[in-house]
Amino acid sequence: MPTISVGRDRLFAALGKTYTQEEFEDLCFRFGIELDDVTTEKAIIRKEKHLEEEETGEDEEVIYKIEIPANRYDLLCLEGIAQALRIFSGQQEMPKYNVANISRESIIKMHVKPETVSIRPYVVCAVLRGITFDEGSYNSFIDLQDKLHQNICRRRTLVAIGTHDLDTLHGPFTYEALPPSSINFVPLKQVNNFRADELMEFYKSDLKLKKFLHIIESSPVFPVIYDSNRTVLSLPPIINSAHSAITLKTKNVFIECTATDLTKAKIVLNTMVTTFSEQCERKFEIEPVEVIYSDGKSYICPDLSVYSMEVSLSYITGAIGVPLDAVKVTSLLNRMQLSAVQSVSGDDSSDITVSVPPTRSDVLHPCDVMEDVAIAYGYNNIKDIAIAKGYNISKGRAVSLRPLPLEEFSHLVRLEMAMCGFTEVLSFILCSHNDNFAMLNHEDDGSTAVIIENPRSSENETARTSLMSGLLKTVGQNKAHPKPIKIFEVGDVVLLDETGDVGATNRRQLAALYCGATAGYEIIHGLVERIMEVIGLVSPNDNTTYYLKPSNEPEFLRGTQASIIYKGKQIGTSGIVHPEVLNKCDIPEPCSYFELNIQCFL
Repeated sequence: MPTISVGRDRLFAALGKTYTQEEFEDLCFRFGIELDDVTTEKAIIRKEKHLEEEETGEDEEVIYKIEIPANRYDLLCLEGIAQALRIFSGQQEMPKYNVANISRESIIKMHVKPETVSIRPYVVCAVLRGITFDEGSYNSFIDLQDKLHQNICRRRTLVAIGTHDLDTLHGPFTYEALPPSSINFVPLKQVNNFRADELMEFYKSDLKLKKFLHIIESSPVFPVIYDSNRTVLSLPPIINSAHSAITLKTKNVFIECTATDLTKAKIVLNTMVTTFSEQCERKFEIEPVEVIYSDGKSYICPDLSVYSMEVSLSYITGAIGVPLDAVKVTSLLNRMQLSAVQSVSGDDSSDITVSVPPTRSDVLHPCDVMEDVAIAYGYNNIKDIAIAKGYNISKGRAVSLRPLPLEEFSHLVRLEMAMCGFTEVLSFILCSHNDNFAMLNHEDDGSTAVIIENPRSSENETARTSLMSGLLKTVGQNKAHPKPIKIFEVGDVVLLDETGDVGATNRRQLAALYCGATAGYEIIHGLVERIMEVIGLVSPNDNTTYYLKPSNEPEFLRGTQASIIYKGKQIGTSGIVHPEVLNKCDIPEPCSYFELNIQCFL
């Protein structure tokens, strides 16, 4: 989840109250966020530069690092957190955001040229008029853009935000897509003029901006925004122009968001303008912009409309497991920035009408409303008896709860493996392509593995199709451990499945590995026999039993391996691990191994 850094003193000033660290931790917990760390600006710099820690000076600003839910974009800066906590604590009423009433003749216009369809087809805009920045709020305004870019904007691939000093520009504006050689401007924090293609080369050495170049650099046209004087505002999603850069003295901010995803662009724009509209001369009022497309269609943005959702009171109380009346539920929702009233029928089984403001883009379903009620009520206040009994969500009455059959069966398998003297390990479900195939002497034929697009690192290139690589790497990292090493894992693998809704399916597997000088096949065979015995598959006269069949898998030594067959289908493999595989994992001792699909027994 995202973690944001805010100055403690500035945060307390915004909250209008001073807290001890324990009091603030409790407030965060009750609101559903977490105080992750307490540090200072100098300590952060020392940590980044790997310098030795020093004692904190009294004059150093204390920094709170606060962890927030990934979908709460309204909490990505100090202003958003402070407002949410004030409302939660009853210090402030929920604000009502308004779009300024401006005639169609006077409204600022953004004209979108048809060429943008091939690169970034959407743009949304708004104006914060009469805003006042101090150093803290200015830095927070910039930081919010960075946080949004890293989060919902997916590193600017889906949405890119541009902010400009409107007083340096002249509308109407145009959003175009032109050959890079025809775009010239002075980029932010530079003094020289660059062509767009020259800028691509220039920023390849920039640690911050070079990771965004791939988004447009191979395109024959680059997106660009001009004002009526053909002054460049920005080259999205790379850089803004120095001409319209905002400063502490800026009073009118023009915000534009270009995007490949219109829905996310609207969320991003709404987050920017609602968060900082409180700093404007007319609080919570945002000046609209008309976006006009080449086909004649036009839209007024931002869209700050409130949408209503009907949620059953019995659904809320049933899911939480606590009897609450409608008055209490509406009060709790109001603390969570959701305006709620009881429907006109007036009884406790009636619906609750919830008005979702533009700041709460995370509320998509009645379960989101229910979760906010539970947070405001306090998870610690939900008694154990309510959890133990369980509640029927649809009817709001007590029912019996029990684990899912697969989880219950997996737990029993883990207990049996532990009683056999094996230690459980947990490995990541994502792994490198090499670990999933080449390390195990396999080739990728494209029919089994789910490949991750744009992985964060080489260790997250594919979802594992076997538990083997994780167990082998565990042994490889623990060669100094006394032998024999006996480990097992019960976990999911992911396989391509054209019949599934998402084209893939999870399958629960059991795998065990024995590493030591005496790692013969009989050891792992005996373990398979024991697991099958406790499952109940031991009678040779029963057509539901299992048997072993010689196999020829490349990860095992030939002649010392077998497939595990159940009801005529292969459900697992077993054998002595091939020396080539052991060498790749830097394991000097022999290993025997088996892996079994335990989901097929349910």
